[in-house]
Amino acid sequence: MLRFALALSALAASVMGQTSSNSVTLPYATYVGNQSYSNVVAYLGIPYAEPPLGNLRFRAPVTLNTSRITASADGNSIQATTYPEFCVQGTTHHGDYGGAGTEDCLKVNVYTPAGATEGDDYPVLVYTHGGGFVYGNPRNWPFDPWVHQSPNVVIVSIYYRLDAFGFLASTAMATDSSLGDLNAGFLDQTQALRWVQDYISYFGGNPNHVTINGQSAGATNIELHMISTVGRDLFQGAIIQSTYRAPLQTPAESQPLFEWLTSYIGCTGSDAAIMACMRNASVATIAYAQDYAYIGPGFNASLYNEFHPVLDGTIFTGYPTALFQSGDFAQVPLLIGSTSNETLSSGGNIPLSLESFFPSITQAEITNITALYPLSEFANASQRYQVLTGEPDVICGRQALGVPSSQYSNVWSYRYNTPNPTTNSPYVAHSAENWMMFQGINTGPNGSGTFTTQTPVELSFAAELIGYWLSFVRVWNPNTYKLSTSPEWDQYRPGNSEAVRLVLQQDPAGLTTQSGSYMETQPVNETERCDYIISIVQDLQN
Repeated sequence: MLRFALALSALAASVMGQTSSNSVTLPYATYVGNQSYSNVVAYLGIPYAEPPLGNLRFRAPVTLNTSRITASADGNSIQATTYPEFCVQGTTHHGDYGGAGTEDCLKVNVYTPAGATEGDDYPVLVYTHGGGFVYGNPRNWPFDPWVHQSPNVVIVSIYYRLDAFGFLASTAMATDSSLGDLNAGFLDQTQALRWVQDYISYFGGNPNHVTINGQSAGATNIELHMISTVGRDLFQGAIIQSTYRAPLQTPAESQPLFEWLTSYIGCTGSDAAIMACMRNASVATIAYAQDYAYIGPGFNASLYNEFHPVLDGTIFTGYPTALFQSGDFAQVPLLIGSTSNETLSSGGNIPLSLESFFPSITQAEITNITALYPLSEFANASQRYQVLTGEPDVICGRQALGVPSSQYSNVWSYRYNTPNPTTNSPYVAHSAENWMMFQGINTGPNGSGTFTTQTPVELSFAAELIGYWLSFVRVWNPNTYKLSTSPEWDQYRPGNSEAVRLVLQQDPAGLTTQSGSYMETQPVNETERCDYIISIVQDLQN
């Protein structure tokens, strides 16, 4: 009788989409996940599109052939218990060469409450990682602890093509799609969101309650999804952490880099011959060449020296800042912010840094921007450099996107104010919140990462951050399910005295029983400087 009862129970679970506490049955296959906590199952490396190999290199992703998956499984369950190989990596910009990884990487990791079944309709968070569109491995941002803390959400983390494999661009590709597709790495993410729409319900998720989230270039992905002409209906909320405000360059501006890369690899002739050659080139050859263009002396023809999303006129019809100001974006609830001291520039030379980050900026605008930051307003020249470059690089994104969003939807703004303790620096630099939110991670070259054991007060602060984030994911309000010790997070209401934001910081007294976070008003001079930065979008191209 017991065996019969268990068989009936398993059959019932299978009908609902879940065959056991750590397996899920989709219409085309059953996947077995890893029970990482007693209340969490992680399904790792589930494909969402066809492998972009051979003739599919440099093209938009192809819808997953589910019949192929079924035939390959041959009636057996598919193990999804280990992280997959990540997408081919580019350099981390610190003198290293990339190249690790695989092209067959269009996969997702799905984290669910243990025993989740179809019909649970848990809210869904979809995450795109950062790394400048050049590198990044989702393994370094694990979400098992998030679901463990709040086992009422489903979280999906996307692998997408990077660097030249994801963002190769030329003027010929812009006019002849038979050669390849612009913004393929971005279209990977859109395809993953479509897969979520089709299949996340089997994992217990609600496809009609999806929040997209990213940090740095991952946040730029979210910004771009909000202005994209494809896929705005695939999500209902957004979280943008320190958006990387790099120029959305045109295919023509990318052309010198394309020509250098293809020539260096040895691909010449007609446009069709060049692309055929590039599809036959080895991964190692392309990986070395794309890195050499950035960290080697070979490419000096243009300051657009990295493979990034491009203004194609089809998916992206204008610069994000301009589209947000005109109201042409996904008007969804938004949580947005940056760290206190971040900048993505270095070296101390202000004009050179602005030119390097924004190649189309004029000398007149460099003069105008510099005048907005008189040295007398800062403690020293180093702080001035950080703020002057950090605001257009990253920080003003909060205002550029948050103010227009607040006219249509609820918006919450933050300033993250706790340094990464492993840097031995008092400054709260770019990505500091990742260390706190993801088990003390410091990422390295070629998909590597090092996790540091966190102290009780750090774990307490991490729980506060995760509580706010997942409350937003659940009901698009960070307050509803926040920790009881966390302060109320007031909405972002732009105005001279109302542009409030939450300062997120670890308790300075080192206690785990109270929060160190508090509300503040955005400084008027920051607002005025960012207003100017926003007004020169044609120069900054972001």
